[in-house]
Amino acid sequence: MADFLQFLFSGITVGATYALVGLGFAIIYNASHVINFAQGEFVMLGGMSAVFLMHLGLPLPAVIPLAVVATMAVGVALEKLAIEPARNASVVTLIIITIGASIFLRGSAEVIWGRSFHSMAPFTGSEPIDIGGAALLPQSLWVLGGTIVAVVALKWFFGRTRTGKAMQASAFNPYAARLVGIDQRFILMLSFALSGLFGAVAGILIAPISLTYSGVGVMLGLKGFCAAILGGMGNPFGAIMGGLLLGISEAMTAGYISSAYKDAVAFLIILLVLFFLPSGLFGKRRTERV
Repeated sequence: MADFLQFLFSGITVGATYALVGLGFAIIYNASHVINFAQGEFVMLGGMSAVFLMHLGLPLPAVIPLAVVATMAVGVALEKLAIEPARNASVVTLIIITIGASIFLRGSAEVIWGRSFHSMAPFTGSEPIDIGGAALLPQSLWVLGGTIVAVVALKWFFGRTRTGKAMQASAFNPYAARLVGIDQRFILMLSFALSGLFGAVAGILIAPISLTYSGVGVMLGLKGFCAAILGGMGNPFGAIMGGLLLGISEAMTAGYISSAYKDAVAFLIILLVLFFLPSGLFGKRRTERV
């Protein structure tokens, strides 16, 4: 039982990180039907910026918002400098642009911070909490709590604010939204800013548990993409469930079978879901009348 709890705690922690990354994919996809493959680099920038600011001697309450704002600024710059000028291009072209942006951001991080691994102190100590014989790190609670806060805040934003409702309207029918005066350019810019926010939060929360470096966003970005696909691309709350399911599946596979298959099982699940449920576990089923 203790082993099962240990694997479960590990899976929930990692899955919550995947969920935050998947949220970024879902929000941008809703706004533009573009898959932003620079999402993993937002995670890297959040973690690396936080480590850099901590080394400057800034306190944690100042480090977190500064790192988040810096990453959001990078997201807005990406949209303004790369996506908006090519807004009339095909979706495939826009996806290639995000891949190029991912390579550029990763290379820039290597120039600025090098290729070394960097560590960050836990927010509230590193003494594990014993629960049923399993050890739970306090930082894991921060990861889970941050994910819960993100979900609640996103639900409030979409359900209670005019801007959130405008984003939902644009995702549902962009042409009708444009007819009633919703600024599509602003919505797209805001989606990249929110994507940067969730990516930065994931990078900051996970940095004290796993070392951060310039290439950390590559695999996290792919796993976040898998979470978004698993939950139903374009469904933010499906991405949350997809991330948790993916993280728990990986942890159980690593614990009971072999850690060598940990990464493979994620992509195997995605292949099975796409084969049997192309719209994802929580995506809307669509039919077309001809």
